[in-house]
Amino acid sequence: MLDLSVINAMFPPDLPEPAYWERRFPPRVLPAGAEVTRFAPSPTGHLHIGGLYTAAVARALAHQSGGVHVLRVEDTDRSRRVAGAAEEFSRLLGAFGLAPDEGGVAGSGAWGPYLQSERRDVYLSHVRELLRRGRAYPCFCDKDRLARSAEQQRAGRSPLGYYGRWAPCRTRAPEETARLLAAGEPYVVRFRCPYEFPGRVRFTDRIRASVTLQDNGNDIVLLKSSQEEPPLPTYHFAHVVDDHLMRVSLVVRGEEWLSSTPVHLQLHTALGFEPPAYAHLAPLMKAEGPSRRKLSKRKDPEASVDYYLAAGYPPAAVQHYLRGLANIRLMDVPTAEALSAPVRLDGMRTSGPLLDLPKLHSLSREFIASLSPDELYGQLLAWAEDHDPELASVLARHRALALTAVASGRPEGAPARKDLDRWSCFRDRYGFFFTELFGPVPAADDDRYGGLDPELVRRIAAGFARDVSAPAPDAWGGITPGEWYGTLRELARRHGYAPDTASWRRDPDRWAGPPREVVNVIRVALTGSTRSPDLFAVARVLGRDEVLRRLTAVAG
Repeated sequence: MLDLSVINAMFPPDLPEPAYWERRFPPRVLPAGAEVTRFAPSPTGHLHIGGLYTAAVARALAHQSGGVHVLRVEDTDRSRRVAGAAEEFSRLLGAFGLAPDEGGVAGSGAWGPYLQSERRDVYLSHVRELLRRGRAYPCFCDKDRLARSAEQQRAGRSPLGYYGRWAPCRTRAPEETARLLAAGEPYVVRFRCPYEFPGRVRFTDRIRASVTLQDNGNDIVLLKSSQEEPPLPTYHFAHVVDDHLMRVSLVVRGEEWLSSTPVHLQLHTALGFEPPAYAHLAPLMKAEGPSRRKLSKRKDPEASVDYYLAAGYPPAAVQHYLRGLANIRLMDVPTAEALSAPVRLDGMRTSGPLLDLPKLHSLSREFIASLSPDELYGQLLAWAEDHDPELASVLARHRALALTAVASGRPEGAPARKDLDRWSCFRDRYGFFFTELFGPVPAADDDRYGGLDPELVRRIAAGFARDVSAPAPDAWGGITPGEWYGTLRELARRHGYAPDTASWRRDPDRWAGPPREVVNVIRVALTGSTRSPDLFAVARVLGRDEVLRRLTAVAG
C-alpha cells in the first residue's frame, strides 16, 4: 500500500476531506416516502426523445411523492462535449413543461454546482480516500500496452478488461509506484475490484423486480489521465459520488445502464454509501415493417426533441403521451386527468414501448380541441414567436380575426373541430383567413379545381361573384346560410350541374356532374384548399370585399 505522504502529494494540499462534503451537502429534509430523482444527460449532442421520456418519468415520480427532481449535467467527457448542448437541456425541458426543481447550467439549488466539470474537488477528495484505504491505485499502462492486452484477450477468448495478469499495476510494489509518481510519469487511478473471480450479484430493480447479473471483475478507471488539467473522473465514479451527495433516492435511467449496475453497487460499497433504488426503463422502439427496432438518432428525425418543438406539439399533449408510454392506462384518458394521475413503476413494461406518432397526433388534436379560443390563440402565438416569425407577426396584428377564424363554423356551445394536431398545421388549416398568408389566388388552370376546364372555372367564379355582390354592401352580413347555399345550388344548375346530391344520384346522365364540383371551385378560390371549414362561415369571416377580390382574381 502506498505511503500516505505519497498519496497526499498526488492532490492539492488544501483539498477537503470527504466529511466536509457530507456537511456541505446534508441529507434533505423531506416528507417520509418522498423521492429525490435526477435527470443526468451528457452534453454530447441533441436531446433524444428517450431522454425527455426518462426526465418525464423521473420528475413525475419525485413530484407525486412530495420529493425533488434534479437536472445534473454529466460533462466530464471533454472530447465529446458539444458547445451549447448543456444550455439546450434546460431550454428543451422548460419548453415541454418538465423543468427541474434544481440544477442545470444556471445551477439553482443548495446541492450544486450541477455541472460535473465544476465539482472536481468533490471527486478528488473521494478518489484520495479510496487510495488511502487501498481500494484504488495508480496505473501507468499506456494505450499501446492496453491495446496489446486487449488483443491477447480476444485471441484467448477471455473477457476484455483490466484484471488478473492483464493488470500489472495492481500488484506493483509501492516503492516502484512512488518512484514513477515522483518521476512525473502519467497515470490514471483505477478501482481495486474486490473480486479476483467475480460471481453473480442480485439486486432489486423497481421495474424488473429481482435482477441477477455477472458481478464486476474489472479494475475500472476512476480518475482520467493525470496529464489532463484539471484531471476529471469517469462517468461511473462521478455519478456515484453525485447521487450520494445530492441525496438521490431513486435513479431512473435507460436499460443500457443495467449491465453497469454491479460496478456502481461496488463503488457505493467501497465509498461507504447507501446505494439508491434503481429503475431501468426499456428503450423507445419504432415499427419497421413487421419488426421493431430501437429509435435511432441517425435515421429517425422524430428521435430528436427539437423535432417535436418545431412541429408545434403542445407541451401538455407531449407530457400526456410520455406518461402514456410509461403507463398504458393513461394513454386514453383526457390530458388533464393523465397529468394529474400518478405514474406507477409497477405499471411499466420491460419491453420497449412503441413510439406511435399517429397516437400522439390524436392526443394533441384532442387537447387543442379542448382549449378555449383565447387559450388556443395564446399557445399558438407563443409557438409562432419562436418558430414562425411571419405567422407570429400576422397573429399579433390580427388577434380578433384569429379568434374568429378558429371559431368559424362552430355554433356556440358545440364541440370544437378537431382539425389541428400541431401548431405548425395552422398555416395550412387557417392561413387562408389572412391576406398576408394566403398568397396568390389559385389560377383557373390549377389542379385543385379537379381538372375542370379553366374557362368553366372562370365562368363559375365570375357567376358566383355576381350573385353574392347583388345585395347592397350593408346587406352582406344579413345573408343566411340557406340563402348562401341556395345561391350555390342555382349556380350549379345554370352550368349544367345537379343542384343537389340527391338529384345527381337519381339521374346522373342528366347532369354534367354533382354539385360538389361547383362548390369545390368556390372553396379553392376562397381557401386555396379542397378541404376547409364550413364554406359559408369562411365567407362571413373573410368579408364581402375579400370574397369578391378572390373570386374576381380567378375569373380574370
